[in-house]
Amino acid sequence: MSKLLKDYLAKSLQDKKDRGLYNEIQILDGANGPMIQIEGQELVNLSSNNYLGLATDDRLIKASQTAADQYGVGAGAVRTINGTQRIHQELEEAIAKFKGTEAAIAFQSGFNCNMGAISAVMDKNDAILSDELNHASIIDGCRLSGAKIIRIKHSDMADLRAKAKEASESGLYNKIMYITDGVFSMDGDVAKLPEIVEIAKEFDLITYVDDAHGSGVMGQGAGTVKHFGLAKEIDFQIGTLSKAIGVVGGYVAGSKDLIDWLKVAARPFLFSTSLTPSDAAAAKEAITIMTQSTELNEKLWQNAAYLKEKLAALGFNTGHSETPITPVIVGDENLTQKFTKRLYEEGVYAKSIVFPTVPLGTGRLRNMPTAAHTQAMLDQAVDAYEKVGRELGII
Repeated sequence: MSKLLKDYLAKSLQDKKDRGLYNEIQILDGANGPMIQIEGQELVNLSSNNYLGLATDDRLIKASQTAADQYGVGAGAVRTINGTQRIHQELEEAIAKFKGTEAAIAFQSGFNCNMGAISAVMDKNDAILSDELNHASIIDGCRLSGAKIIRIKHSDMADLRAKAKEASESGLYNKIMYITDGVFSMDGDVAKLPEIVEIAKEFDLITYVDDAHGSGVMGQGAGTVKHFGLAKEIDFQIGTLSKAIGVVGGYVAGSKDLIDWLKVAARPFLFSTSLTPSDAAAAKEAITIMTQSTELNEKLWQNAAYLKEKLAALGFNTGHSETPITPVIVGDENLTQKFTKRLYEEGVYAKSIVFPTVPLGTGRLRNMPTAAHTQAMLDQAVDAYEKVGRELGII
């Protein structure tokens, strides 16, 4: 190894550890369900994005196995050559119907969606208004496009209107887009989509909503855009197939012309092998389940309300989440890491979230109750939180 590289890595890794910013990666010995096994220890799992418990649902497993038997374990090519199998088309049709749009396109990940969709439409002659707390994949997608990036204060509609007006009246840009998460993943708050749509109409903004944490959660499962009844007003609906859907991949839903354009211009779609047929089939099955019944969605919200109430009653700072995402905000990064380790020792897996995922000084444990948790599991977690919170002087 190069000495320069060796020295750089050693110094950088030690700096992360000293500042409480180094996260260790644990290896699960089984499925990522409401309870998980790590090195022989069983823990209540509060760190999964598996909102509806579908990642371990027998119906999805069966659909995946059946597709593997029919189509093989891999698609074998990029979508534009001969990697589009019938199951990919069926998945996209199901997504479009689910989201209330004319069409949809599936990508290999939600990150790929933002890398591909933004740069396929926006370029150096354009401007992107972007909420300051948008996901890292949005930030990277904006950078890749070459467009002028204008940061908007988080969910600040006055700031959005002022900067949209300034950008529009400047005459410098061919197109202007506003991008926001539907549900913000670290705080659990929801974008002000009705107000955003009004401002977008006033200044002819392209609207782009990344609903990774809203799909399967908001709008009885159909997402944040559906929650507000704005499917016909939002140009891009982005989602993931790896959270509430329980599988892997991502999608963009919108007009037929938009999807047709992405199929010929979005680079991750053009230059990456398709989703495996098993993943496509399992994701399609998840959407079928969510369409036929809201039972899992209702259970998710019941569990979330229960956990929030219990943690807040103990005196923890749970922020202002409007969704099942339940942060316990500690602040100091080293204390946050210590809290996570002690909870682990008490049988609860609640992963620490620190900079750069959240701003410095806002370290937290992000709790993700799911439809698969029982009340007994949540009670076990709350008991551990109380014991360790008092021990560390957090409550």
